[in-house]
Amino acid sequence: MPFALTPERDRELTDILTRYPTKMAACIPLLHLCQEQNGFIDDDVVTFVSHRLDLPPAHVKGVVTFYTLFNQHKVGKHQVWVCRTLPCALRGANDMLHYCEKKLGIKAGETTADGKITLRTAECLASCGSAPMMQVDKDYHENLTPAAVDEILEKLRS
Repeated sequence: MPFALTPERDRELTDILTRYPTKMAACIPLLHLCQEQNGFIDDDVVTFVSHRLDLPPAHVKGVVTFYTLFNQHKVGKHQVWVCRTLPCALRGANDMLHYCEKKLGIKAGETTADGKITLRTAECLASCGSAPMMQVDKDYHENLTPAAVDEILEKLRS
């Protein structure tokens, strides 16, 4: 069955289209809407967006593969992003990433066996003054310590 938005999200798409001067400009918001519903962007979603916005599928696929916030495969219930840019790296982000990998039993880019947590790295989460930091779903956790990471991961697992 081809991908389609729910009626509520389809109404949201109608609203999105009124806010942009061209259909192409609505590509990223529509992809976010689709990902919110589907959990990730696969070829069916690319085809759907392509048809709805009158864009070539290659254009939509290019947007999906360029932006790391679009999931190209199924991810865990929670996404943990560990920032690894220079300020975070200088303040121990690499140690925090390895600590997360050890605690979760996975490497960056993988999902735990129970499907609860996907561990990822980010190039910059714009919180350099409070490094090391990580983003869990939409929440920031800053000035991380192993004890703070333990607490965060335990909450996600429960």
